[in-house]
Amino acid sequence: MARGRGGAIGGGGVIALVLLVGLFVATSAPPVAEAAASYMVGDYGGWKFNVDRWAKGRTFRAGDVLVFSYNRAVHDVAVVNAAAYRSCAVPNKGARVLRSGRDKVRLGRGTHYFACTVRGHCQAGMKLAVRAV
Repeated sequence: MARGRGGAIGGGGVIALVLLVGLFVATSAPPVAEAAASYMVGDYGGWKFNVDRWAKGRTFRAGDVLVFSYNRAVHDVAVVNAAAYRSCAVPNKGARVLRSGRDKVRLGRGTHYFACTVRGHCQAGMKLAVRAV
């Protein structure tokens, strides 16, 4: 009597079994979280006058990073509240003011407000409100 090759499953059966197990593992794995995005405020122009409309139409998520690029000898970035944003009156005390010229701010959920503290700059549109979901 001639002996057959392989076992009961056979060569093709082993490959099918491995593919089936791989498919099961791939479909039952938890979804991969999206990586946080990084945004250059004002795009290539950076943090400048009339940047207040830059965020319109963009969707920000908690964890995303805003990068404020500007000439630090002329501008700064203050993290302010809604009232200071609307009135362009940055409080002398309590406001976090960034001055590196290349500041990075990681967003949490909610609305975030920023303004330049140099006289007249906020009024010229050098302010920003972004909402992160």
